[in-house]
Amino acid sequence: MKKMAVFASGNGSNFQAIIDVVKAGDLDADIALLVCDKPGAFAIERANTAHIPTFTFNPKDYSSKEAFEKVITEKLLSYGVEFIALAGYMRLLGPTLLGKFSGRIVNIHPSLLPAFPGKDAIGQALAAKAKWTGVTIHYVDEGMDTGPIIVQERVRIETKETRESLQQKIQKIEHKLYPSILHMLLTRGEVIND
Repeated sequence: MKKMAVFASGNGSNFQAIIDVVKAGDLDADIALLVCDKPGAFAIERANTAHIPTFTFNPKDYSSKEAFEKVITEKLLSYGVEFIALAGYMRLLGPTLLGKFSGRIVNIHPSLLPAFPGKDAIGQALAAKAKWTGVTIHYVDEGMDTGPIIVQERVRIETKETRESLQQKIQKIEHKLYPSILHMLLTRGEVIND
């Protein structure tokens, strides 16, 4: 059973989906740690309810990204973490984390990358009057949502789509797709090496 960490910055609905499949026995993993950069995020409550240790930090308390990533890396290693899943973590990772966990960090993004990278992908898709968007799961590199794509699933944007309705459609897919891809990666050992 591989030890994984989940990084989240907000509500943590994808984090909850991962907790649920681990608890049900459908994902053979140990969520060893939640890493959160927002001390008031609801993801922390989800971790507490599931008895998952958390490391919460405020980036402003550190002199640089390298400084807080060194602390995060030490914490991950102390928990024996082998794999990282980003689930709504709203920071680019730097060389400290990427170097230590190369090919073992994945992210989920609410668009069909390379379209609509970065923040508010749902709003970007609606503003562009796109007919399709979706969900992308990809490996993480130093860019903003630029790592190698593992899988994508399309979502049709209806004519009278609202932000809320589109978000619900995307999250419904995310909450099934992410755990299944994590299962594949963790059980088959399908990680990439630079």
